[in-house]
Amino acid sequence: MPRDAPPSQPLPVTAAALCARDVRRTFGGVAALDAASLDVAAGTCVALVGESGAGKTTLLRCFNRMVVPDDGAVFVGGDDVSQTAVEALRRRIGYVPQNGGLLPHWTVMQNAALVPRLLGHADADTAASSALASVGLAPADYAARFPHQLSGGQRQRVALARAIAARPGVLLLDEPFGALDAISRAEMQELTASLRREMAITTLLVTHDLLEADFLADEIVVMRAGKVEQRGTLDVMRAAPATAYVQSLLARALAGARKASRS
Repeated sequence: MPRDAPPSQPLPVTAAALCARDVRRTFGGVAALDAASLDVAAGTCVALVGESGAGKTTLLRCFNRMVVPDDGAVFVGGDDVSQTAVEALRRRIGYVPQNGGLLPHWTVMQNAALVPRLLGHADADTAASSALASVGLAPADYAARFPHQLSGGQRQRVALARAIAARPGVLLLDEPFGALDAISRAEMQELTASLRREMAITTLLVTHDLLEADFLADEIVVMRAGKVEQRGTLDVMRAAPATAYVQSLLARALAGARKASRS
C-alpha cells in the first residue's frame, strides 16, 4: 500500500553536481514548482517523470537559467546559477530539447561545432567531427548537409553531438526522444546510455516514459503539481510506492508496456 513519503535527506551543495533547493516558480498565478528540491550526484543520471504540467521541464530549465525561479536556490557544480553569467553557464552545460533546436540555415558541421566555437576552441571542427562520429553520423557523409535533409532521428543525433562536442560536465535532456518513431527512439536510447557511461557525464533527463527512465537513469524522480512525490529506482517504487499517485503512474506504465509487448 502507498505510504507517506519519507523526509528528504538532501546532499550538501558541494557534494552534488546539480542541486536545487526549495525552488518555486509560478506562471500566470499557477505554481509550476512548489518548493521542489533535487540533487544529482556527479557522473549519475536522474530522470524526472510525471504527467504534463508536473513541473519536470520547468525544474530542468532552472539549471541553465532558461527559467528563473521566484524563490529558492539552484547550483551547478557548487556555483549559484543566479550569480553566474548566463552565457558562460549555458556553454558548460549540454542541452537537448525535444525538437533538437538545430539552426536550419546551418550545416550539420556548423551546428555541431557551435559550442566549441563560442568557447573559442581552435579545434572546434575537430571536436564537432569527433562528436558526430560518436553519435553514428560519419562527418564525410553528413557534415555538409542541412537539417531539412535529415530524418528526425538523425536530427536528434546532431543535437546530441552539439550538446557533447565541448565535453560538458552536465547534460540536460528534455524529452529528447518524444517525437521519434519506435525504432529511432530505441536506437537513441541505446546511444545515449552508451555515451553517458563512456563520458561519465552528469545527466538530468525529462521523460513521460517510466520504462525509458528505468533504462537510462540511475534513479527516477516522480513529480506531481510542482512537487517531488518519490525518488528511487523503479524496483523500489514498485515494491513500496510512496503515494497513491506513484502507484497509479506505475500501474499505467506497466499496463502500457504489457499491451505494447502483445502488439
